[in-house]
Amino acid sequence: MAAVERILVRADADGPSHDVERVRVVPGRGLEGDRYFTGDGTFSVEGKSGQDLTLIEAEALEALAAEHGIELEAGETGRNVLTRGVDLNALVGRRFRIGDLECYGDRPCDPCATLERHTQPGVMRGLAGRGGLRADLLTEGELVVGAQIRQLD
Repeated sequence: MAAVERILVRADADGPSHDVERVRVVPGRGLEGDRYFTGDGTFSVEGKSGQDLTLIEAEALEALAAEHGIELEAGETGRNVLTRGVDLNALVGRRFRIGDLECYGDRPCDPCATLERHTQPGVMRGLAGRGGLRADLLTEGELVVGAQIRQLD
């Protein structure tokens, strides 16, 4: 079953992420309490698509450890949602649901130099092609740990 395994919120771009069981989400703003909700994210640009949600597969982090010996905690990735059982790359350009929320997969969330600078060398190469998904929220509501993820179109 494709589902949300963890929800991570980071109030400050340089601060730590923390887990929440549920969070209010708003189209065009993202997760309440997160730095992008207030426009303070490192890459915040008002009106830019793909900033509401960032997702990464638990399997990608497990593969990073197995294949490259790099242990990366989900909170270190800067992504908001850790998933399990879903191919996030397959959601690019598609509508999908996370529980009752409707979303749109805008583009891959490729690993960048900022991520590697904040973690360790090799992270960019190790997560190439599996850095996650940038998504837009199409509906407002509540994002909950354990919510099922399913493609709509």
